[in-house]
This record gives sequence, C-alpha cells and structure tokens, in this order.
Amino acid sequence: MTTTRVTIAEIAREAGVSEATVSKVLNGRTEVAPATRARVQDLLDARGYERRGTRVEERTGLIDLVISELNTPWSMDVLRGAEQEARRAGAAVVVTSTEGRDDASWLDRVTARRSDGVLLALAPLPAGGARRLTAAGIPFVLVDPVGGFDPAIPTVGVTNWAGALAATEHLIGLGHRRIAAITGPPELVCSQQRVEGYRAALGRAGLPVDDALVRYGDFRPGGGEDQARALLELPDPPTAIFAGSDLQATGVYAEAHRRGLRVPDQLSVVGFDDVALCEWVSPALTTVRQPLLEMARLAIRTVLDPPGTGQPLRIELSTALITRESTAPPPG
Repeated sequence: MTTTRVTIAEIAREAGVSEATVSKVLNGRTEVAPATRARVQDLLDARGYERRGTRVEERTGLIDLVISELNTPWSMDVLRGAEQEARRAGAAVVVTSTEGRDDASWLDRVTARRSDGVLLALAPLPAGGARRLTAAGIPFVLVDPVGGFDPAIPTVGVTNWAGALAATEHLIGLGHRRIAAITGPPELVCSQQRVEGYRAALGRAGLPVDDALVRYGDFRPGGGEDQARALLELPDPPTAIFAGSDLQATGVYAEAHRRGLRVPDQLSVVGFDDVALCEWVSPALTTVRQPLLEMARLAIRTVLDPPGTGQPLRIELSTALITRESTAPPPG
C-alpha cells in the first residue's frame, strides 16, 4: 500500500492559516506569532510531515559549522575533522566564525539554504535557535557546549573533569603542593569542569584549595601570560601551573622565561588539548589530550544520522594525559 505524503496545503487548511505561514514555520522564519507557530508545529508533528530535503536522496550536500573562532589550533583541528568526515559522506562544510559576537544571522542563512545539519563548536545556540532549526527540519549538534544545555539537544564533548583530575594528580605525584590552575572563561562548561577536576584532585590528596591559585583566562597565550604573572608575583607562588589550554600554557612559558625561571626545573607546566605545537615548544609540553578530530567526525555523523528515540544524546569522549618534558619534581 502506498502512503500519501502530507502536504503543506493540508497542514495550512487544518491550522487555519495560509500556506505561506506554514512555509515560514518550516523555514524557521521569525515573523510568525508564537501561538500560531506552536499550533502549526504541533500539526506538523502530529501528522508526521516530512519536509522536502529531509530524505537522504533530497539532501543539499551542505553542512554548516558555526565556530567561535578560526585562528587557533583547536579550531583548525575541529574544522579538519569535520571536513574529513563530511567529504567521506559526500558533503561539503560551510564555515561561519562568530568571533565572539552574539550574532544569530547565521540562522537565516542556514535555513535559507536548507543545510543538511549544523555543528556549533564552542559557539552559543541563540535564543529560539533550537526551535527554528527543528521547525526547518535541520538537525544540529553542540560540540563542546558553551553554557548550560538542554538534555534533549545532541552534544559531543570530552571528559574535561577527568582530564583536569589526571593533570593535577600528575603534578601532586611529582611532589608539588602549590599548584595553580588557569582555566578559560568562567561561563564555559569546559572551564568549569576543568576547575572542578583540579579541585577534586587536591581534595583527594588532602591539599587545601587556595582560591588565589585559581585564575580565569581566555584560552589564549596572552591570557596565560597575564594570569601567570599574577600567580608568580604572589608572596608564596606556585611551583606548578595547570593551564586550561595549550595556548595558555605557551603564555605561561613566556612569563616564566621573562622572569628567568626554567621549565620544568623551577616551574612545572601542564596544558590541555594536545594540539600540534605541544611537541614543538621547548620543553615539549605535558598536556591532556582531547580527541578533537574524532569529536568533529562524530558530530558530522550525528547530524547526518540523528539519534532516534531512546538513544543517548550526550556523548563524552575520553581524555588522556600525555607526559612530555615540562613537568618535574618541585625545586629543592
């Protein structure tokens, strides 16, 4: 038996609106009253409407990557992983960099070209964004989500807490007792989780948490340098610093060099990410590896084949401590 596909005209007739209004709801347009939008969306869901372009044979072949910035090794690894997986699936990646701006204009472009999916990497989902993308039939996934996230939204992240715990326990095992942490912006989930892992490691070892040793940076070298300067000017400075990103760790290196401190003889440093530069800085950086390429590949696979009912929406990949040459027992 052939199943008749529900049409926009039928939905419009049942909802008591024009076909143009139904199309606006489907495309995530904003100029529809909330009550009307809800009524139309409820009918679309109840009647099992299948928007053109949602079937495999009707895909556009375009996947949007909305990313916070492009000028970091972290971003390049995410972009490379996404492009590799998209190419394998016969799709292309369209990149939008928000550059830290609270700009939702990319939503209009995404819904207009009817992308096959959207990846948001360390970029916030605008208010109403989930509703608009869902209404347009465009699956999406958050990679390293920025703030609190809806458990109904697919996310791909890493075990930030466990990674920070391992980094801090490594330094404790070497004999350090004054260990500082420089994490990223406090509103980021990954920043919060890394601080929590750091605190947990100190607690397990019976060491006090000195709030003066916990600093919030921006994941960039300049932030690492500024926060390291403040830490090393304390009356009782740390003998080790856990930096929440490899770029911040290079800033710590710069400040240590400026002060004539040798890494790791006089100051141990651990990073987070394990980007390519870790093996090229001197000394080679001990860091926590997060599988950035695999995170992006998995996110692409998630939007091309969204999880069904009952499948897990939150995926966390494992981190691992990579020991190199930047850590040693404390001086003396």
